[in-house]
Amino acid sequence: MHPILIRIFGITIYTYGFMFALGIGTGIFLSLWTAKKEGIDTDKFSDLIFWTVIVGIVGAKLLLIITNPQMLKSPTFFSDILRSGGTFYGGIVFGLPFVIIYARKKKLPLLKLSDIVAPYIALGHGFGRLGCFSAGCCYGRPTDSFLGVMFKNPIAHQNTGVPLYTRIYPTQLMESILNFLNFIVLFIFYRKKKYDGTVFILYVMNYAVIRFFLEFFRGDPDRGYVFGGVDRPFSSLSVPQLISLIGFFGGLYFWIKIKKKSESEL
Repeated sequence: MHPILIRIFGITIYTYGFMFALGIGTGIFLSLWTAKKEGIDTDKFSDLIFWTVIVGIVGAKLLLIITNPQMLKSPTFFSDILRSGGTFYGGIVFGLPFVIIYARKKKLPLLKLSDIVAPYIALGHGFGRLGCFSAGCCYGRPTDSFLGVMFKNPIAHQNTGVPLYTRIYPTQLMESILNFLNFIVLFIFYRKKKYDGTVFILYVMNYAVIRFFLEFFRGDPDRGYVFGGVDRPFSSLSVPQLISLIGFFGGLYFWIKIKKKSESEL
């Protein structure tokens, strides 16, 4: 665990922030590069991406507060929320409606654009989870498995509550690897897709499966629970798991709908 990447000229660069920025920057660059190849108006598209990133970051922090209202009582609330990246699903839940409204207003091809960005969301998220591992957030449950890792940095414990000198599941690395694999699958599928919108839907469904099952191994209590709690992972339902179920079956519904609509137009 390495929460501080480097200190230079009195400036501290945190690993989480660096990886977060690297993920977003890489995703934006590759999305614009692909859009240009597809003949998309990159000026309008770049504006869409910029505002979506802003809305997504705000949404990620809002969902974190909604699922952890006790944060509001903390004397360090403002510094905590600024330092935290929030919850990834919050960015999706708030960002997606904004994209739909903005794209329609600017007359952008929504389904085509969603397919362009889908693989790079997975890629950027993979980098972001590496940042989580460095910071110690989004940590796993205690385990005796050979997969277990042990964190020892007191700064990260102070910031995230990650248990020290205890073997825990490396859920951040597990999700990072799965996100990178998702990127590869989506990148290949993009080249072979038959219907616009299906790449993004596949991303949603793939990530829903990834996140649903990884929740069983998470040990941090910040995600919120519909019922149960972090001490009963296999008899509980977390907020991200509920969103995953909605995302998976919602994605399946829209996949079938898009396919039927496309076939009827042939």
